[in-house]
Amino acid sequence: MKKFNKKEVDTLKDIIIYRRDVRGNRFIDDPIPKEALDDILFAGVNAPSVGFSQPWEFVIIDDQEVKKKVKDTFVEENNKAKALFKDGKLDAYALLKLEGITEASVNIAVFYKPSDHPVLGQTSMEEAGEYSVVCAIQNMWLMARSLNIGLGWVSILDPEKVKKVLNAPEDRKLIGYLCLGYVDYFFENPELERLSWEKRKNKNEVVLKNKY
Repeated sequence: MKKFNKKEVDTLKDIIIYRRDVRGNRFIDDPIPKEALDDILFAGVNAPSVGFSQPWEFVIIDDQEVKKKVKDTFVEENNKAKALFKDGKLDAYALLKLEGITEASVNIAVFYKPSDHPVLGQTSMEEAGEYSVVCAIQNMWLMARSLNIGLGWVSILDPEKVKKVLNAPEDRKLIGYLCLGYVDYFFENPELERLSWEKRKNKNEVVLKNKY
């Protein structure tokens, strides 16, 4: 079994800390080579999964007409979301670029495929299957960053409308809609932190011992 040295550990730490959620105003026109996209998908399909169920499916989207149809549901849902923010946050929200669906070189819709039989480790917590798909997305995000490719996760979407656009089977569940592409630059710190939308939590605020 391979063991990793300190330099490799430090590299992983850098990839984690410099991972960014990329918006459409950062993407440039350079296409993603097939080899790089294969590496990103490799990271996804080799993620951990409950009961080794591997319950993920990936739809690669590079057709602009398909992207535009997905973008339509973003616009609709984004208009609804604006009504939830008040006072100064409403103005700040309106200025945020929250997706890069049409600007990104490639979109990937990541689906959860439920099993037709009991899954080891999922009998008490059924949602662990969906969590496995999130692990795949995180793997893809880190691999993309290591390749200097930006990735943005768009969650302001109607999942049922996206399923219809992509002709997804009824039982599939959309977990993540990802926008990938090369960028002009990566921010030193997360954009929402930089814009003071939220403050970074200190480790001591979220780590407890033995019980709450």
